[in-house]
Amino acid sequence: MRPDLLILAADLIRREEPFALATVVRRQPASSSQAGDMALVSAAGEFHGWLGGSCTQPTVVREALRALADGKPRLIALSPDPGSDRRPGVLVYPMTCHSGGSVDIYIEPVSPPSRFLIFGLSPVARALCRLAKATGYAVDVADPEADRARFPEADRFWTDLGKPAPPLGSRPFAVVATMGERDEEAVAAALSTEPAYLGVVASGKRFAQIRETLLARGVPDSAISRVKNPAGLDIGAQTPEEIAVSILAEIVEKRRREARVSTRAPALPAASGEERDPVCGMMVEVASARHRAEVGGRSYYFCCGGCREKFLAAPERFGAAGSGARA
Repeated sequence: MRPDLLILAADLIRREEPFALATVVRRQPASSSQAGDMALVSAAGEFHGWLGGSCTQPTVVREALRALADGKPRLIALSPDPGSDRRPGVLVYPMTCHSGGSVDIYIEPVSPPSRFLIFGLSPVARALCRLAKATGYAVDVADPEADRARFPEADRFWTDLGKPAPPLGSRPFAVVATMGERDEEAVAAALSTEPAYLGVVASGKRFAQIRETLLARGVPDSAISRVKNPAGLDIGAQTPEEIAVSILAEIVEKRRREARVSTRAPALPAASGEERDPVCGMMVEVASARHRAEVGGRSYYFCCGGCREKFLAAPERFGAAGSGARA
């Protein structure tokens, strides 16, 4: 990987921002790319690196954003003859570069670990810290007395709940396991992070008291209503470790269910957000198109500057009515 891409990737990881890496794994002459050429695509669709001619970039960016949306890597091929280049497990798109070569590109999404925010010093809190870390979460522990001795697996500590939470990157999965120690303060602090999930380890009677106290302090009922109590799936858990397992199982179930729903929704702008390049036929995302022209009051979008120049030289050849081309 080029040093500048390594530095950029490290910076995105530090900021907990997702990105995708695209690597050329196969090429056939006369493609200008070489095996091992690499590019990085940010979640905003910014392209950094080199994968050959500019005609590959729109397709790579589009597939990289899809990979970030569904969390799945993919292997794509850009071929001058897509019909004859069909292979199992490979998404084939037209290669519009004039070189006539083909290229296979592996696209891998890189997402930061999800945040797990644990409140309290109880045995359940400590068991949750161990299991959440082993499951791949980045773990923050929130309590004035939290330290490395009690939570050796934790990534960070939030010891002053009167101050805003440390940067979380995304909505965390939060669990209040204070179990009688500063319960209301912990729930209020957890709600301030706008968690994707918030479970409270407490009896129904105790949680009713917590709810009444928070309502009296001005916490909206709509916010408290999103709290899951008792936290975790009903698996008959009794020990701290079993309770921790039940909570993690509930969070996994929630994450997978939402992931299935999101993959059924469009990962990118709707079809109306794309236009076909009139020269080469490639689909171009309108919002990020770098090459545009207007003829007869209609806008046209192109995958690269070469297609735009061909179009402007003779718009009528490509079905453009009227005259007065304007770049």
